[in-house]
Amino acid sequence: MTSTKARRQPDMAAAPAAPGVHVGPFFLIVALSVSIIAFLVLRGQPLAALTLIAITLVGAGLTAAAMYRTVAPLGGDLPEDAAMVGGRTRAALERDKALTLRAIKELEFDRAMGKVSDADYAEMRDRLRARAVRLMTQLDGAAMYRAQIERDALDAAGSTAVPSACAACGTPNDTDARFCKQCGKAITA
Repeated sequence: MTSTKARRQPDMAAAPAAPGVHVGPFFLIVALSVSIIAFLVLRGQPLAALTLIAITLVGAGLTAAAMYRTVAPLGGDLPEDAAMVGGRTRAALERDKALTLRAIKELEFDRAMGKVSDADYAEMRDRLRARAVRLMTQLDGAAMYRAQIERDALDAAGSTAVPSACAACGTPNDTDARFCKQCGKAITA
């Protein structure tokens, strides 16, 4: 679902020491100041040369501002709203959980397509499920939501979900599947 509300993006050009002070425009102000000084020093030169020098200096200022915005997040502190869970940010754990659950679904699909042997499937499935449960435990706490964690891990593997059968070939598919994993035809709800 797409939201039409404007979301405020964090400004990476903010100096970490003084919130509210933006460093990004600093480079443009310096470039414009140097351009004005160059105009004053080179007064007798043709207009084309002065224009070229001014454009070059402003471009250098914009490039410096862009480089600062690119490099600043690498050395800065974490945002204040970044919650740490087990030495990692909550967002990183959520991303890893989503990737692990997606890997379980892809493994199920590969097995259904005959790309993975049963022995390899069982080994990889067990490792991925253990990783998913470990990530969910880190996110939700050791004892909290245990039933939800187990249900999510099993749903990702297709164990507890009621599979929908393809109308064309009768192959059972995941509940959220849009196309049959056997014949590739669209599954109608």
